[in-house]
Amino acid sequence: MKHIIYIFLVAVLFSCGNKTKDNQTTFHPKPELSKAIEHTRIENVNAINKKEIENWQDLKTVTSFLKKFEKVSPNEAMSNALELRDLVASLKDNEIPEIFDSPSFHARVNVLYNETLRLADITLIPAITAEEVNAQINKTITAFSSVNSKINTVLSKKRFEEALDVNVDFIGIDTTKMDSISIKTINSKKKKNN
Repeated sequence: MKHIIYIFLVAVLFSCGNKTKDNQTTFHPKPELSKAIEHTRIENVNAINKKEIENWQDLKTVTSFLKKFEKVSPNEAMSNALELRDLVASLKDNEIPEIFDSPSFHARVNVLYNETLRLADITLIPAITAEEVNAQINKTITAFSSVNSKINTVLSKKRFEEALDVNVDFIGIDTTKMDSISIKTINSKKKKNN
């Protein structure tokens, strides 16, 4: 009887040892919400335009913070979503340089703000998937890229109009249908000619 008990104990010990060894060699995949992936690249403001926006601190802050989202895991993005929302709210609510103070620019900033609000709301959903978070990150980056694209467009238009050398007195332009940049350019040309 003693021999049977000893054999039983030895068998139990060996079987327990094998289970531990199997568990140590088993590969545990990283949870999907913790995997950092590459997201959409941010369209930057052109280097030639950087001088025009160098004093716009709110835009600089949002740009540097959003750079973190180009390669981020969904968990990291959700932990930074509330801060991003607050930074974009500051950009939206604070003074925007006069050259960009137009309805089309404000619309782009509002879209960016709405996307950051959605990203912040995602943090409250317990059953959210990694794909849904990653899709919202890409939407947010795309919205910010459209703000930068509008900055590039406005500043290139300004440079183009400043480069024109036309005697504005001979042009039959209806100034009521012109935007503020064009009117300022024409008025400054008239002052130079007088």
